[in-house]
Amino acid sequence: MLEALQRSDSGELSVDWLAERFALSAQTIRKDLNELCELGLARRLHGGIGSPPTTHNAPVDARRMVNAGVKERIARAVAELIPEGASVALGIGTTVELVARHLTARRGLRVMTNNLGVAGVLSRVPQVEVYLAEGRRRHGDWDVLGESVSAFFAHYFVDVGVVGCGGLDIAHGVLDFEPEEAAVSGAILAHSRMRVLAADASKWGRRAMSRVVPLDGVDVLATDRLPAGVAPGDSGPRLQLAGKTTA
Repeated sequence: MLEALQRSDSGELSVDWLAERFALSAQTIRKDLNELCELGLARRLHGGIGSPPTTHNAPVDARRMVNAGVKERIARAVAELIPEGASVALGIGTTVELVARHLTARRGLRVMTNNLGVAGVLSRVPQVEVYLAEGRRRHGDWDVLGESVSAFFAHYFVDVGVVGCGGLDIAHGVLDFEPEEAAVSGAILAHSRMRVLAADASKWGRRAMSRVVPLDGVDVLATDRLPAGVAPGDSGPRLQLAGKTTA
């Protein structure tokens, strides 16, 4: 249902349409829609649901529940790109946090991050050095943002930079919900030799207002699939399709 909403041109879906599409009763559909709205992944409308506001993302605990298996596979594929002894910048997002969990066996990493989830995972690993940015800690998100965070990443030029995003658009590129989020991700990508975007397919067409970079502003797009009508090579970067590389 969430994917159908994200693909809707109008950003709205009715209970009747969903009941017919998924062959479920209206009562069951309403129950599922209520759960999406309570998680902040949709907003209630009369007779259906609409896309959430473009200026705010859902809380991090809710995002961890969405496409968890797909995010795990993407994170594993991204971690395979990072060799031992590398310098790495890890940005915000639940998929990026999962990448960190797959790096605990790497030796000699130096990791720069503003993601408190990443710091919590890797600070327990003796063979990994963690550099944590100083900034404003957001309520509902395990991260810090602000001009000081962008400046923090600008002090380095790392081997691999990994970011997530709020939305993806063929014409407008990588998007996020808040200007501060976009600025920090942009700083990471601008100061990385290999620029990696980790984003599951639900991000395609998702409405987020702040532009980060065009799609050719990343070297590797790690995702599970492309939207209908888009072939590998159309988006610009090399694709890492949930563990399988497509040129």
